[in-house]
Amino acid sequence: MNLSVNRSDASDDKLMWQRFIAGDVDAFDYLMSSQFRVLFYYGSKFSKDKEFVKDCIQDLFLALWERRDNLSVDIAVKPYLMASLRRLMHRKYEVKARLAEDELDGQEGNFEIEFSVEQDYIEQESTLVLTQKLKKLLDELPLRQKEVVYLKFYQELDRNQISEIMEVSPQTVSNLLQIAIKHLKKHWRTEFITFFLIHLFI
Repeated sequence: MNLSVNRSDASDDKLMWQRFIAGDVDAFDYLMSSQFRVLFYYGSKFSKDKEFVKDCIQDLFLALWERRDNLSVDIAVKPYLMASLRRLMHRKYEVKARLAEDELDGQEGNFEIEFSVEQDYIEQESTLVLTQKLKKLLDELPLRQKEVVYLKFYQELDRNQISEIMEVSPQTVSNLLQIAIKHLKKHWRTEFITFFLIHLFI
């Protein structure tokens, strides 16, 4: 994990965000292209309809462009966009399927964590077995716990950024993460948790 690279990316995003708010079309295009993959993967945790996810991302950026004069200059770009996409998808679900948000949150199968390790690493039989067992344990977690794990370890966001995205308090984020880790420790030995933490940062 290269924290210096992450900080540099965040700094670039912030600069482009400021230029975008000022009406710079090139900066707007940069934000769309640089953030699309992260937003698509995150949106895909809530819906298996890939075209729906893409449409939501496009709608989000169009809305941002139209409202750019009213947007704050000083934000953390990635967490802000992820939070905005999450809210937009929930609203569209409510209109499209007339589902209350708590019903949507209750659909545990709608948030899946996918592993992305190097092929030669995952092909080792012992590692593959551990990966399969880890995925099974993560799939057993309630939706909000899985989302916290994803945002914390896969997107490397801090507690306050996660609370903004999920619209819960920072303390709730900490509680959800602690409960999730406790569940994993309860069902597997310490070595497996070590593998879990190493695995996420490859």
